[in-house]
Amino acid sequence: MDMEAQSFLWKGAIPLQIHLHESEVTTLPSPPPALILAPRLGYLPLLASHLKPYFSSALPPGVDTIWFEYKGLPLKWYIPTGVLFDLLCAESERPWNLTVHFRGYPGNILIPCEGEDSIKWSFINSLKEAAYIINGNCKNVMNMSQPDQVELWRSVLHGNFEAYQRVSSKLKLGAVGEIDVSGGQVKQGRVPVRLYVWNVSEDFDDLEDAPPIDSWDKVSYINRPVEIQGEGRCFTLHDALKSLLPDYFVDKSLGTAESLTVGRDDDEQTVSSKDASYDKKAEEEVETSFDDHVKASYGYEEPEIKLVRIQGIEPKLEIPFSWVANNLMHPEHFLHICVYLKVP
Repeated sequence: MDMEAQSFLWKGAIPLQIHLHESEVTTLPSPPPALILAPRLGYLPLLASHLKPYFSSALPPGVDTIWFEYKGLPLKWYIPTGVLFDLLCAESERPWNLTVHFRGYPGNILIPCEGEDSIKWSFINSLKEAAYIINGNCKNVMNMSQPDQVELWRSVLHGNFEAYQRVSSKLKLGAVGEIDVSGGQVKQGRVPVRLYVWNVSEDFDDLEDAPPIDSWDKVSYINRPVEIQGEGRCFTLHDALKSLLPDYFVDKSLGTAESLTVGRDDDEQTVSSKDASYDKKAEEEVETSFDDHVKASYGYEEPEIKLVRIQGIEPKLEIPFSWVANNLMHPEHFLHICVYLKVP
């Protein structure tokens, strides 16, 4: 695990230009947009402490419930800011122009967000789920002391990588795919992955020509661990994507190769109905039926991966998956991967 690489990621930020929606402006002239540098690993509603005071004089009377939209699309608050940017901006847009609302929460599209507490518990439940995938249980997360839990969340809240390292090391969520010096073997491991797949039917050569995502129905959300068993050839990012998308990439070798498997049993993904209930609600809300996207026959033409983004990086598909998993994971120990897939 490369501490320098992870430290660099924790410093990543996206410049935002945030406009108050015109329907909520009660003053003339309208307030100028707010300019904020948002942490990639953070969550948009956590910007409320900056935005509410900035726009308060222009707001109509009422109860504040902050939410954001991009080109008319309400943004999922429990998806990290950097992941939203990577997914929705095919051609990087800087600053990223967002619209903020304090009224009219779209409860038919977004699950409720009660401020920082909702985000904190969504994060903790994701961490429990990741621990279960990696270790087969989430005891270390469940048994965290209250001070450690507070310090862990504050480290994420304030982007303090050193403080995060102090606490997260106690959870024993080790690296995968590295050489075990004692036996010379590659360590086995399961990697928690959240895959966001945008299926594009029309072809484009330039990212500027990519059609916008104007509905979450166009995005398939796949929450599935990848298992590295420590045998056979180098397991690449491309291998992982093909394993995660078996309905798109027909490869007979995946069914026989002992070293490449994908954990698909319900027990491999679920912490417990109680521990992960909040996170499961988020998943159900985000997840469109993946089967619906693959029911149509695409013949024998293999889909084309137009773009892969992880932490704002567009890595080569030949890169070892273990390096990606160990160095580009998010603080809740999930690897978030955004994929643009051109289907025939």
